[in-house]
Amino acid sequence: MMNAPPSPFQSRFYSAPDGLKLHLRDFGPRGSSALPVVCLPGLARTAADFDRLATAIAEGRAGEPRRVVAIDYRGRGLSDRDPNWKNYDIFVESADIQTMLAATGIEEAIFVGTSRGGLHTMVLSATRPALLRAVVLNDIGPIIEPLGLARIRGYVGKLPTPNSWADAVDLFKMVAGAQFTGLQESDWEEYARLTFEEKDGEFATRYDPMLMKTLEAMDIEAPLPRLWPQFEGLRNVPLLVIRGENSDLLSPQTLDEMIARHPGANAYTVPGQGHAPLLLDEASIERICTFIAAVPAPHP
Repeated sequence: MMNAPPSPFQSRFYSAPDGLKLHLRDFGPRGSSALPVVCLPGLARTAADFDRLATAIAEGRAGEPRRVVAIDYRGRGLSDRDPNWKNYDIFVESADIQTMLAATGIEEAIFVGTSRGGLHTMVLSATRPALLRAVVLNDIGPIIEPLGLARIRGYVGKLPTPNSWADAVDLFKMVAGAQFTGLQESDWEEYARLTFEEKDGEFATRYDPMLMKTLEAMDIEAPLPRLWPQFEGLRNVPLLVIRGENSDLLSPQTLDEMIARHPGANAYTVPGQGHAPLLLDEASIERICTFIAAVPAPHP
């Protein structure tokens, strides 16, 4: 019987300020002199979303081998689920991220934030500006389109339970097929496996279904806050903004304004994908690695 290949990361656990046990994936050499990379996932996503990207960065495709940390927010992945769904809150999660940074000893880093992870990154630009040395925002900006938010609210925590992986793939094609027109069959299967897990023949999402409560509590008819002040905090760091060609959360107009407001910012559009690009394709991984490789070395 063949041995399984070694995992490209170490699972590490730490305690949130309220004692909840939280999880992260730690890739690459901790002693590298290169800036570390911190990956923050979307609302109902997990650290596993970044495995391909993180492995490429950790192995040296972004200049030299470097440490990459990807987190599971509370209630997602291997982090404990919170008995109080109201703690699935961006401010509570922000405190969790600060605790993670202290636990890992990261004092400055390049941040890759997908959707909600990008919101957290913009918040950090106000609370910990010296921490950010460069930023990748994956399909998120200061203006969140209400139609995209309504679509997300329509399925988070409400997906029917599949009976097989083939069912899970069909479900995702039904829910996201209009947005992700460029995926191959293998991409759909990976997307499904990054969202569901199977234990003893039973399927469940990799996130707490009670996340839906946080979305149901929002009044999406009311004007959503605009986060331009938080975005302005990124003006002095290198920025790459990724947008899915079919995204309904980050509009082309908002992307254009982000580039206009940030001197030297770069934009990359992922063809045939919506919100949020999966960062599984080689072109997206190469674009992010090239961006990271050009970021100046850490301060001595």
